Amino acid sequence: MREEQLGPETKGVVVELLSTVDLGSEIQGMDGWQLRTRMVTMEPGGVFGPVHDHKGRPGTVYVLQGTITDHRDGITTEYGPGMGWPEDRNTLHWLENRGEIPAVEISVDVVRRQ
Repeated sequence: MREEQLGPETKGVVVELLSTVDLGSEIQGMDGWQLRTRMVTMEPGGVFGPVHDHKGRPGTVYVLQGTITDHRDGITTEYGPGMGWPEDRNTLHWLENRGEIPAVEISVDVVRRQ
């Protein structure tokens, strides 16, 4: 992958872990996995990069404030408050805040317990 295809490095982003649930004790066959909820704040000009995938950690995102621009497959899509998107094994993207106020999202995903 060429350098310009990787997208910029992360900057101006704060990730706060809100909660986790051990899925092994909830669902048979899910030992070692957890459901994770995070709040991600991107300052104006902030970037969540470089390009990354969600193989093995599917999730969903919901925007609380501001606008987040999602870059994937050469297409940019803007998501504002009350909007969201899925992140599945086919997701390959990077995010940025092109707006003038902080963008805040809630991210919920399934990940290996650390």
